[in-house]
Amino acid sequence: MNRIYPDAAAALTDIVKDGQTIAVGGFGLCGIPEALIAALRDSGASGLTCVSNNAGVDGFGLGLLLATRQIRKMISSYVGENKEFERQYLAGELELEFTPQGTLAERLRAGGAGIPAFFTRTGVGTVVADGKEQREFDGDTYVMERGLRADVALVKAWKADKSGNLIYRKTARNFNPVIATAGRITVAEVEQVVETGQLDPDQIHTPGIFVHRIVVNATPEKRIEQRTVRAAG
Repeated sequence: MNRIYPDAAAALTDIVKDGQTIAVGGFGLCGIPEALIAALRDSGASGLTCVSNNAGVDGFGLGLLLATRQIRKMISSYVGENKEFERQYLAGELELEFTPQGTLAERLRAGGAGIPAFFTRTGVGTVVADGKEQREFDGDTYVMERGLRADVALVKAWKADKSGNLIYRKTARNFNPVIATAGRITVAEVEQVVETGQLDPDQIHTPGIFVHRIVVNATPEKRIEQRTVRAAG
């Protein structure tokens, strides 16, 4: 089975449709699948529900899809870097399901593991718990959260082998491993591809069984949201 596609557009052409739920890896702009997001924009798919820790920034990352109004709903935990997100949300043009960051990670992990729901204390007594089932365990109140599955998951890894095994690099790992397992179809954007068997099995973060398609982007832009430096010396 050949998992490697010539470019991001080819990898998405027959799997992305209007109204789908798309999960996208990354934390801020770190570890985002840049080429796949641009290809998703160019696909013209609309009415999307996007699951991601945040929504990129204006003009980059998922901000590209907000600009073209392809996202109907965001399931995310942080949206403070995107003015267009703020504008659409306050204008009632974008649906938002706020999810605490740790809860979002666990919802994705649960979805990928086939766990339909779980209970957590996070969010009890806040708007996060509105409309959700609550139960008491050992004297404390917990809110029920549903596991998350995505029609398509887009992830960014550093290196893959031809069987789809993935290695992430440092903090770019972030949400990518749980998003990879939560996708019914998972597409990985990587910087390098090696032959099967060349990766140390102990170093693999996502097994190839979860990865259906691979796209090579050897020179991603890797923008930094807020570059902060100190004076020399």
